[in-house]
Amino acid sequence: MNTEIRERVKTWTENPYFAEETRREILDIKDPKELEERFCCELDFGTAGIRGILGAGTNRLSIYWIRRVIQGLADVIKEVGGDAPGRGVVIAYDCRRYSPEFAREAALVLAANGIKAYLFDELRPTPELSFAIRHLGTIAGIMITASHNPKEYNGCKVYWEDGGQVPPDKAGEIVAKMKQRDSWEVVVAREEKAR
Repeated sequence: MNTEIRERVKTWTENPYFAEETRREILDIKDPKELEERFCCELDFGTAGIRGILGAGTNRLSIYWIRRVIQGLADVIKEVGGDAPGRGVVIAYDCRRYSPEFAREAALVLAANGIKAYLFDELRPTPELSFAIRHLGTIAGIMITASHNPKEYNGCKVYWEDGGQVPPDKAGEIVAKMKQRDSWEVVVAREEKAR
């Protein structure tokens, strides 16, 4: 295992920001090849979002990736300025594992950034999210889904104010904001304060 991978594993197993359950999942891995696979690289934010196999690690989708992506989106929205944060973001999710939890976490990251969030209370299809963005006049939307990928996957797609997938320039801005942060630590609002 190379030094970079060792450092990533160390960060995820020693930093108290990561939940005990997450740290334990990594520490319980005995196969060095699996550790290498989980920490060899980072997931990519593609044309409209991110998706990956669920689990702990930089090359797995988890609540930490959701927080990081949504913080990048929040930074872009705040940079847009004006009424953008008050217009808010609609959040929908599908029936995949952890979709409701990821959606809730996205809302809490937005709340911590002073951005209004409209969170559907049950699963919804992507076209309904697109409609809600336009109907409510929000600046963006988030769909927690891995689309056509197998059940081991989940993901987070970002939509812009027109109800379509985030345009390439805004996707690039989100990625740039994510890369500016040298830490996985993202502030999350308490649920009672976010209501």
